[in-house]
Amino acid sequence: MFCPSVSARADGDRRSGRQALAAVAGVLVVALSACSPESPIGAPWHAKGRAAEDGSIPADSSISPYDSDHPAIARLDPELLSAVRTAAQDARAAGVELRVTSGWRSKAYQQRLLDDAVTRYGSLEEARRLVSTPEKSAHVTGDAIDIGPTDAADWLIRHGRDYGLCQTYANEMWHFELSTAPGGECPVPRDDAAG
Repeated sequence: MFCPSVSARADGDRRSGRQALAAVAGVLVVALSACSPESPIGAPWHAKGRAAEDGSIPADSSISPYDSDHPAIARLDPELLSAVRTAAQDARAAGVELRVTSGWRSKAYQQRLLDDAVTRYGSLEEARRLVSTPEKSAHVTGDAIDIGPTDAADWLIRHGRDYGLCQTYANEMWHFELSTAPGGECPVPRDDAAG
């Protein structure tokens, strides 16, 4: 991975002292985030220049449950986020990295996902098996989180109840909600999002 040189940026900056300092600080934050050994492959969402005010996370990436600057994390229910962060710590100790592939979503983003699913699957009925309407989506209320990669979702399926986190839909191994008290029994997952 290429990690930008902070000094190269500062040397080339001909703006005023405060502007130069701000520019260097910004580059430093991006460089340290992107080059951190704890970062996933590739730069973080904000270094890619992607607007994420709607909660979107690019399909080819994920974010840390500690990335509180990203609306997908910042707008989650605080109890859900706390449970996910505790689970992520324990998973890491077991050699598994929990990454967030989706968290809070705006109503507009949820509608776009539903519209895309209708186009892809050919009908609203089929699309609804995988994507809820904005009015019914637990992502829109901040009460759901999608976890990846597959080994992380599998770990959370096996251990999630210890944190109150449960797989919600049988056809979505990545989708979790806070559905029980820590250590309680998870409800049987529903067949799909349409149910």
